[in-house]
Amino acid sequence: MLWVCPRVGHPLLLIVDRDLGRKATAEAVGTALLVAIVVGSGIFAQRLSRGDGGLELLENSIATGAGLMAMILAFGAVSGAHFNPVVSLADRILGGLTTRELAVYLPAQVVGGCAGAVLANLMFDLPAVTLSSHVRSSGGLWLGEIVATFGLLMVILGVVRSGRASAAPFAVGGYIAAAYWFTSSTSFANPAVTIGRTLTDTFAGIKPSSAPAFIAAQLAGGALAVGLARFLHPALPADEVILPHPEEERS
Repeated sequence: MLWVCPRVGHPLLLIVDRDLGRKATAEAVGTALLVAIVVGSGIFAQRLSRGDGGLELLENSIATGAGLMAMILAFGAVSGAHFNPVVSLADRILGGLTTRELAVYLPAQVVGGCAGAVLANLMFDLPAVTLSSHVRSSGGLWLGEIVATFGLLMVILGVVRSGRASAAPFAVGGYIAAAYWFTSSTSFANPAVTIGRTLTDTFAGIKPSSAPAFIAAQLAGGALAVGLARFLHPALPADEVILPHPEEERS
């Protein structure tokens, strides 16, 4: 993180703000495109394969996994390609983000997620916002979200820890595509995406009243993953158990 020298504080502060602005933009746009992929592919799958729930889910999961890989590759060099408040919170706890950066990342991700849902609705000639009526509320679904988010964080931290950060886009995209199928909740694993999906009454939607419990489960899964990462790698400095950031990759 750049620091402000008393004599030239304003120019350095401007550099910091521009850098943070670029990161926030990458997080907002990346999250928007991710949600547009999730919601849009769900709408199209439902129209193409109406009545075949398994095929609809297959189409949705393939599009989401592939799209997530592409988004991470496209934006990772700018912001680390979190697109997920749980990932950003873990990165803050483990030393990768400052509190100031976290305060910018989180709203950027949520705003981006909402914009992505609106964009998907409009692309398919639906009202821009229609609150979802899809109830997703049960102990099994909440446990599914804990497992999905825990697994996502462990994949990210494990791949980076093993020195294969360049494989992270493929590992994360592959995991999310798989988690659509082995978790009861179809792996939302992301509070920003969950909030965005309340705005579409389509295949990928979730009723607003169901969202808080999903988000709580996601936070619990993330906390468990951070705790396990610290246990598995107790001798490592915090900044070696986090997502790679652009300045680290260049050094």
